[in-house]
Amino acid sequence: MNRETSMKLSWKDSIYLQREQLARLLREPIARLAEKCVPLWGDREQLNSVLQDGFGSIPHCTYLYCVGTDGVQICDNISQSGRLPEHFGRDRSQRPYMKEAVPSWGFLLSDAYISLMKSRPSLTALQVVNADSRILGYLGADFDLRNLPVTAKRYDESGSWRQVRGDPSIRNAVMYQCRVESQMDRHLDQTLSILEELLANRGVFQCSIHFSSSQAIIWTLDDPYRYRMLDDEALGDPDICLVYPSQSYPPDAVIPARDIVRILDALREMRMADENIYLRMSSINIFNGMISLTFSCDGSHYMRYDEFLSNGTQSWFGIAA
Repeated sequence: MNRETSMKLSWKDSIYLQREQLARLLREPIARLAEKCVPLWGDREQLNSVLQDGFGSIPHCTYLYCVGTDGVQICDNISQSGRLPEHFGRDRSQRPYMKEAVPSWGFLLSDAYISLMKSRPSLTALQVVNADSRILGYLGADFDLRNLPVTAKRYDESGSWRQVRGDPSIRNAVMYQCRVESQMDRHLDQTLSILEELLANRGVFQCSIHFSSSQAIIWTLDDPYRYRMLDDEALGDPDICLVYPSQSYPPDAVIPARDIVRILDALREMRMADENIYLRMSSINIFNGMISLTFSCDGSHYMRYDEFLSNGTQSWFGIAA
């Protein structure tokens, strides 16, 4: 097993590997086409012709064009449907890909950017066009990200503890506010017992609990693309469990079924432990094993369930503050 498949990838790792694969796919055909442009440099019509003839050799390409060293386009845009003469003379010098440094080997695959014409996520490949060790300009190839293949492994969400600070105006005023008892707070034990049943035995794999607004949002295994909102009335009625058929707990869930009740018990304590700094919202996902916590100070924390359980309830209020 190689390094890429044996370790957990971050989203930045995944982007790097994707770009690496795309560069390998595009570099040689773009370089070959650039060589054909050298003797025709400065002749708009002949450049149009050679780019049109070579368009099919550049995989997944949206537009081809040539620009001088000043970034001004010296031929038309060439697309699958033909020539777009309105782009002749266009100054591309301020576009993001023209501001990146081209590596010494003469090929650049730009960072993604938003296109001007269609406001689409795009990227551009630039190939230096040389003649007698003199840079004439660049062959540009634009790509719409929708048309590019995904070759890199999808990244996994990091399980490391992550803290996100919220609205400073809320954080600065936290000691001037206090928890107001919500409808959910009045029957919190019953609500959490219902959620335990749904998570452990009724096919719910993700749950967002909004303590202050007395609602929960749930996602189920048999209909994962749609969420369902349980209001305070539903969360106060054990009959709601009859709506969701009994299901075996998923064997590939990261959170063990036995720990669901421990997590919910800890959330109860965090909701009730302090009048100023208190839990407003929490979410549980049994498959990635993550817990989120959002406090009255508008700070949020994301961490693995076992790390969450290993911290004493009281320790959280210093962290949140």
